Amino acid sequence: MRAIIPVAGFGKRLKPHTYSLPKVLLNVGGKPIIGHIIDKLIEEKIFKATFIIGYLGEKVVEYVKNEYPQLKADFVEQKEVLGLGHAIHMAVPTFDEKELFIILGDTIFDVELKEVLKGKKTSLGVKYVDDPRRFGVAVIEDDKIKRLVEKPVTPVSNLALVGLYYIANPELLKECLNELFEKDIRTNNEFQLTDALQLMIEKGEDVSVFPVEGWYDCGKPETLLSTNRFLLEKKNLHYKLDNVTVIEPAYIDKSAVVKNSVIGPFATIASNCEVSESIIKNSIISPGAVVKRAMLENSIIGSDAVVKGNYKKLNTGDSSEIEFY
Repeated sequence: MRAIIPVAGFGKRLKPHTYSLPKVLLNVGGKPIIGHIIDKLIEEKIFKATFIIGYLGEKVVEYVKNEYPQLKADFVEQKEVLGLGHAIHMAVPTFDEKELFIILGDTIFDVELKEVLKGKKTSLGVKYVDDPRRFGVAVIEDDKIKRLVEKPVTPVSNLALVGLYYIANPELLKECLNELFEKDIRTNNEFQLTDALQLMIEKGEDVSVFPVEGWYDCGKPETLLSTNRFLLEKKNLHYKLDNVTVIEPAYIDKSAVVKNSVIGPFATIASNCEVSESIIKNSIISPGAVVKRAMLENSIIGSDAVVKGNYKKLNTGDSSEIEFY
């Protein structure tokens, strides 16, 4: 099986952090978002992956190659952002397996995939949402998808597609993606994967759904922090430090230097950080950051940033320096 992972987005809602890093490399729960996704794929014995890269894509390539040498990774550049269907179409030359698993690169999920994958039947992950207008949605009849609609203005279903797609028939998907481009089929002026999947249904493909309750979006600062909380609750990692009180759950990287501080709950202290005389909770301190004499809550401190002073709520970019007097 091959995973297809689009990671070309700009991450506008996560500025200033995404000025210097692609969204999928932002740290959450002790490692980049994409690292958690790859770990899950390897856990499911998926060792082939295609990454559709764009903005700062060279950093994604570097991270994947350095951290996951066991993964047979291909990289395809999406020079124009013309929709998810366009991104997947870019990856068609790498469709070399009988099955595909498409997963969005900015979403961390907690779902048992073994049952889905062994079914050998195209199936899409869905979650009930109150407001489906921001999503592609599935209309179900007799346990099968009858119709897919991208971002419906008038709600037709509350079952939102959450970015997990098991494709048992890649050849038909390829055919339907090609048809989108040949006939210039667009929704909201973009080529949508939802429209290609709808064509598959119209051509006779049986498409089912599987429930995804554990679905964690990393697209905004507040959702990044909530995902950090979820990951820490699942895997609380820290080690004993002198003169440091750790309120679980928390993550402290072994390369971090932490002194005379209170860390947690729900705090991530990433690699090579320096933290002293500080209280940090429900926050992410990114690699290489320095925090001194600070009280931080609900904050994201960028890589190599320096923060000194008293209690504030911050959302700093990489390589920034802030002092309070």
